[in-house]
Amino acid sequence: MIRVLFICHGNICRSPIAEYACKKMAAERGLSAEMEISSAATSREEIGNGVYPPAKKKLKSVGISCEGHRARQVTKADYDYYDYLIVMEQYNIRNLMRIIGSDPEKKVHKLLDFAGSGGDIDDPWYTGDFDTAYREIVEGLEGFFEEVM
Repeated sequence: MIRVLFICHGNICRSPIAEYACKKMAAERGLSAEMEISSAATSREEIGNGVYPPAKKKLKSVGISCEGHRARQVTKADYDYYDYLIVMEQYNIRNLMRIIGSDPEKKVHKLLDFAGSGGDIDDPWYTGDFDTAYREIVEGLEGFFEEVM
């Protein structure tokens, strides 16, 4: 079993998009039983909230449901539990380290590291560009499946 936790600032845009897109990609590859996939936030500001409506709309447009999602904050215990803690941007790494302390097992990665670019996925909460965020997330996920699975 490979356990993957996707992390962004609020857990209402990028990380849930990554979580639910990854679940769909795992199912399409016949890997659902081999993976546990979830998401979390580095901040507390959206805890308990559902997926941000424009992010939910983007997922729906590609046939992905995110019903029932509720934002939660990452915990120090998540570091021990998950094999991969995958963030969307450098800013998330800094805030994640405040929670987990350090990364001795090298579990923390930026999603686009798996796509070879190592870039940041801009927060569509601010940019309004959910199409680009989704495209970059899928690009990172494809690289993740190639490298890890």
